[in-house]
Amino acid sequence: MIQTENKVVYKAFDLSIASGMELPELPVIHRSTGRADVEIIVDPAARFGAGLESRPYYHDVRNGEVTFHVPGNANYSIREGRVITVAPLPSADEGLTRLYVLGTCMGALLMQRRKYPLHGSAVAIGGKAYAIVGESGAGKSTLASAFIQAGYTLVSDDLISVSLSPVDETAVITPSFPQQKLWRESLEQFGMETGTYRSIYGRETKYSVPVATHYCAQPLPLGGVIELVKTEEPEVSIHPISKLDRLQTLFRHTFRHFLIPRLGLMEWHFQTSAAIAGQAAMFQLRRPAGGFTAPQLVSLLLENLRMEE
Repeated sequence: MIQTENKVVYKAFDLSIASGMELPELPVIHRSTGRADVEIIVDPAARFGAGLESRPYYHDVRNGEVTFHVPGNANYSIREGRVITVAPLPSADEGLTRLYVLGTCMGALLMQRRKYPLHGSAVAIGGKAYAIVGESGAGKSTLASAFIQAGYTLVSDDLISVSLSPVDETAVITPSFPQQKLWRESLEQFGMETGTYRSIYGRETKYSVPVATHYCAQPLPLGGVIELVKTEEPEVSIHPISKLDRLQTLFRHTFRHFLIPRLGLMEWHFQTSAAIAGQAAMFQLRRPAGGFTAPQLVSLLLENLRMEE
């Protein structure tokens, strides 16, 4: 635990986070002093080793510390699963900095804490959390939003933290924070006005959407992993993922999976993947590349889950 002074303390992924920068996306723990699990330090003078700026976006790992440089924005360091240091450049934009802190930095920090990070969205269905994973642009957040429209609640968006219970190795998803990222097209399909929401830096047609009233704040057992893929097929369909393909699917959709070998976590990741694959249902949900099919996907997945009971 880290002693903090005069910092706002937030909560995400069941961690208390004392931050030297504002994080409006996160709920605030109503105290400014005390102890926190994670500290975010903003220090323009911080240095992380020679040569970092000569390899933009490359994630260097030395002695378990992850560092990277974003041109025109900042240098970042993540160490010991508890400290994120940001060295902003004079031209840095706070919105872009927050994207990296809550995305890549938090994903690396979860790995350092041996929390399994999946890239996707998670929704609560019948007392369990279902992880929707897929490549960028597959429609993960849009599908999660369709579940919200149908009366279900969001557990996590973009970055999913999975842990194994120390008692019986049951896989559990820990909620992130009550916000989604949605493209303008998805907002329009759901009848939501874009003027109500804040545009995400550098993505004028993607918006931050608060979901505080449709958010599950409690950890839930992992019910399944759903891989969402776009195809040239004309209709939506669902198919079980074979046992032989499950480990590869999980590796492919681990958030920033290139960090796994660099952090020396291949054995941990394999063992955790095997535990998840052995207890969670895993399906591939296919949708046409064109058109808006999120409501049909919700119906198809719910029907399939009922048949699995």
